[in-house]
Amino acid sequence: MDLAKQAGIVDSIHDTLHDLVGQRLKVRANMGRSKIVESEGVLAQVHPQLFIMEVDRKRGRTARQSYQYVDVLTGMVELSQNGEPLFEPFITDENESDASYDEAEENEEEQVLS
Repeated sequence: MDLAKQAGIVDSIHDTLHDLVGQRLKVRANMGRSKIVESEGVLAQVHPQLFIMEVDRKRGRTARQSYQYVDVLTGMVELSQNGEPLFEPFITDENESDASYDEAEENEEEQVLS
């Protein structure tokens, strides 16, 4: 995926979230090392590079967490509302097509060597 297309997707994510400010969303964030954090809260603010959620904590407390739009693009952060995902996966597994291309290349080499 080229950079211009990625920038366009990030802009569309920003615009979609801008319309949802003040609404409750569920966030599922991959924090690395097999650590996935799920929380629910209100979309508080959107900025040019990130958005801020006020998520629910124990005993009625809230905490502010920020996420980048590029994390939504890459699938590291997933957002949903009322059980429905807000965004479909933007990046598909392109490794499968690369693997089949490599296999075809190897088969051609074997035929040439035979």
